[in-house]
Amino acid sequence: MTSSPVLLVIAHGSRDPRHAATVRALVRRAGALRPGLRVETAFLDFDLPSAAGVLERLAAEGVREVVTLPLLLTRAFHAKADVPAVLRGAPAPLRIRRAEVLGPSPLLLAAVQRRLYEAGLAPGDRSTTGVVLASAGSTDPEAIAVIAETARELRRTGWCSVRPAFASASLPQTEDAVRALRAEPGVRRVAVAPYVIAPGRLPDRIAAGAAEADVLADVLGPAPELAALLLERYAAAVRAPERIPAVAG
Repeated sequence: MTSSPVLLVIAHGSRDPRHAATVRALVRRAGALRPGLRVETAFLDFDLPSAAGVLERLAAEGVREVVTLPLLLTRAFHAKADVPAVLRGAPAPLRIRRAEVLGPSPLLLAAVQRRLYEAGLAPGDRSTTGVVLASAGSTDPEAIAVIAETARELRRTGWCSVRPAFASASLPQTEDAVRALRAEPGVRRVAVAPYVIAPGRLPDRIAAGAAEADVLADVLGPAPELAALLLERYAAAVRAPERIPAVAG
């Protein structure tokens, strides 16, 4: 019987140790949902093991098929440049299938709402609550458009108003979106929902910008919806007919 391809989750990495701890907790949760599936974690920068190092180790162990999954919410620079650069240098024996980034997905919207409810809101509060969907930020127009559409989709679930905001590279900043929501008719309270996976410098900036909000939700972290989404992306990559072999650098 042919074993399933290894799932290699590639996160960005951070100098903040909370980042790697949260990523590993999420990956463990995903692995627990699929007993028998080998799941590995790697990082593009700052943390170990590196993505290149894990690929080398898997090849040395005799693994021949890997699904690489970027732990990213949008297709911005890291997904378009950094991850492909790593895969181009992968050992030749590895056959690599490339899973899509996590967003957009209804599971991400469900995870955002889970965190808002855990922060003290209830479903009945949606019609009078404005939400700032605060992401890390990007200069990539595609990524910004996806965040804007995600905010619109979240609004369609019944929240009074939803505005996107960014911790860097784009506007508005979180604090400006909070103040704008305060001025909107029908908004009785303002909540900030960090649309980021793990803690770090930019999520801390989001939290600082939420000082005037009534509610600050937690990062998405190891939410069960994210764990399920990792496996959903993995399964889609395995089903895809095309296999993209890595090219040795």
